Amino acid sequence: MRIDILTLFPGICEGAFSESMMRRAREKGLAGLHAHNLRDWARDKHRITDDAPYGGGQGMVMKPEPVFEAVESLRRPGTRVVLMSPAGRRLDQAIARAYARESHLILICGHYEGVDQRVAEHLIDDEISIGDYVLTNGAIAAAVFTDAIVRLIPGVLGDDASALEDSFADGVLEFPHYTRPLEYRGWRVPEILLSGNHAAIAAWRREQALERTRKNRPDLLENNGSS
Repeated sequence: MRIDILTLFPGICEGAFSESMMRRAREKGLAGLHAHNLRDWARDKHRITDDAPYGGGQGMVMKPEPVFEAVESLRRPGTRVVLMSPAGRRLDQAIARAYARESHLILICGHYEGVDQRVAEHLIDDEISIGDYVLTNGAIAAAVFTDAIVRLIPGVLGDDASALEDSFADGVLEFPHYTRPLEYRGWRVPEILLSGNHAAIAAWRREQALERTRKNRPDLLENNGSS
């Protein structure tokens, strides 16, 4: 897979790409991760990428020309173009799984008051939000989206089964985990985890996952029909 990110702040993405799982994915050749500066496609001598909005209002809007030219220079057959935007579909694990099967993604990162609407109407294939809040710029959201996708590529994680046990993988939050020491400040690891009874441990973990989901994210249970 290859992911090209178009942003005014490529350093934000490169910082994320140089650490942990995404760095390993790069080193193994499983994911080509590239952050590009949109100013490289601005044609005027000052490399301007924004302008005041028609109709008035606060802030600046990213101009369409650099975005169109950047996408057209990077796009190839089979490419999916995604705009990171608070107005988009809210990212979830199902969306991440679907995008992990793509061969090439171009992620467009907004800034200021957003991107000229002609980009959304005539250039992109999808619009994705990572949550119901506003960030300073879309590069942060693009790094999050990339991480959610790349970790699902076979071979990226040390154990591919890890992704199957993550929160949201089966519609609920992940069960709690414990490690050494056995007792810390008077708090002991649950005895069931020491029993060696794998069936009982699996049942306990499932119930803990459901209980955590009922408490923190009941909407997930409503959406998948669980109780």
